[in-house]
Amino acid sequence: MPTLPPQFPARRPTSKTDAWPSLEQLGFWNIAEREPDRSALVLPDGSTWTFGEVRREANRLAHGLRALGLKPGDSIATLLPNDTHAYTTRLAAFQTGLYITPLNHHLTGQEIAYVLGDAEARVLIADERFADTARRALAESGTIDSAHCLSIGEIEGFSELAELTRNQPDGDPPERCAGQLMLYTSGTTGRPKGVRRPLPSEDPSDWAAQRAIFARAFGLRPFDGSQLVVGPLYHAGPSVFSWGSLDAGHQQIVTDRFDPEETLRLIETHRVTNTHLVATMFHRLLALPAAVRAGYDVSSLRMVAHSAAPTPIELKRQMMDWWGPIIWETYGGTEGAATICKPHHWLAKPGTVGRPVRDARITILDEEDKPCRPGTPGRIFVEREGPKMEYWKDPEKTREIHRGNALTLGDIGYVDEDGFLFLTGRASEAIITGGVNVYPAEVENALMEHPEVVDLAVIGAPDDEWGERIVGIVQPRTLPETDSEKQALSDELLAFARERLAGFKCPREIHFRSELPREENGKLYRRRLREAFWQDSNRSI
Repeated sequence: MPTLPPQFPARRPTSKTDAWPSLEQLGFWNIAEREPDRSALVLPDGSTWTFGEVRREANRLAHGLRALGLKPGDSIATLLPNDTHAYTTRLAAFQTGLYITPLNHHLTGQEIAYVLGDAEARVLIADERFADTARRALAESGTIDSAHCLSIGEIEGFSELAELTRNQPDGDPPERCAGQLMLYTSGTTGRPKGVRRPLPSEDPSDWAAQRAIFARAFGLRPFDGSQLVVGPLYHAGPSVFSWGSLDAGHQQIVTDRFDPEETLRLIETHRVTNTHLVATMFHRLLALPAAVRAGYDVSSLRMVAHSAAPTPIELKRQMMDWWGPIIWETYGGTEGAATICKPHHWLAKPGTVGRPVRDARITILDEEDKPCRPGTPGRIFVEREGPKMEYWKDPEKTREIHRGNALTLGDIGYVDEDGFLFLTGRASEAIITGGVNVYPAEVENALMEHPEVVDLAVIGAPDDEWGERIVGIVQPRTLPETDSEKQALSDELLAFARERLAGFKCPREIHFRSELPREENGKLYRRRLREAFWQDSNRSI
């Protein structure tokens, strides 16, 4: 199929050089070489690491992974909190040609085992605080040699990472070659899929320097700022903004969990200039008492980005009123970035998610794959320059989301006459709760194993704090009649789900029906069920 015609092109970077240095001065490796004593990380316990210290630790691990027999193109996985190792493991992979998959530590051992097997991971590096999950994942997967299971701290059956790196040299490994992230995103089949791209052909130092251009798109100043990391680094959003700013020479103020008042304290204490949040975090910040909010100085902030889920207009307006016109928005997914919305654009067009990122094109297609006119909703397709994104081991799903080189994330929207994108709904059935995608099929597959469940549907309902909450609608074998019977069966089903799924994937509530609405061919009328929860809401996503 030919490449889709763009409905509006990307904005090209201006010819101004501003205050930006040459690429040879940017990127983690170049900065660590030139300024090894520059502060790179401030960790949750208050300890600090310089660029030089992080580099040396990453180099020791790179040598260690080579000693285990790993070669370019192999995969490793990590089960880590936000700490130094979240950076050094990635840097080690990024200079030895490895694919690295950071794992969500909220997943169950069974869920992690699936990813380990699918990714063909040869090494698992896990922190001792996730010991139980790591052991269960290893037992379930059966795909990783126990000699390649490395722990930070003590995990039964694992070798300590410190033993591997202790006597390794701290200089750059020979024959450096760039590695790549391989993140997993769930799909409507209920199984997560790896988003895999070819290994970069550039030298690792050059590739890191090029990544720093990301920071320029958001107006960040090289070597002048600090990034507050409040989201988990296994997620694409917090990770992209942390690494983009680190490659621009920004110190990373790292937390391992989001706390609204602590966020304000850290901004004031460290004079934080930039951070990445999601709508749920906005809600929790605004829920603080007015006196608490007023008690912290956040005037150092220059850029706050948010993504992952639609943000109610009024919620974002309140954040703008509090923090000023510094809030940027991005739209996209693990599969790739699509748009950037600058603050002044959003103020002029509330609700827009902006215009395409550099080198991107957006087309809106109807159900017959014909381009829609401006203002007419349809499926959003994004085309980027460079190699085509693929779902690992799933060519059928890869073909399904592509039209030529353009791909869709399953969302519905339109562009206005000025070329700004607005979201109106989701063609996919993804539920975005707290900025995280949860797909109904995976939850339904788990609950259908319960002997009392005859039929069920999982949907997203509007939630002021989480954006959406997960709701299970169940047709049981015997319909409970009293409130106590309903509560008992609901509790039983929720406990059953928690044994099989990560907590964030489990329904918040269960409703019972004598029968679920289905077409003659068996297809569920999911929209009918969803509309009953959304009809009194002023939004549809």
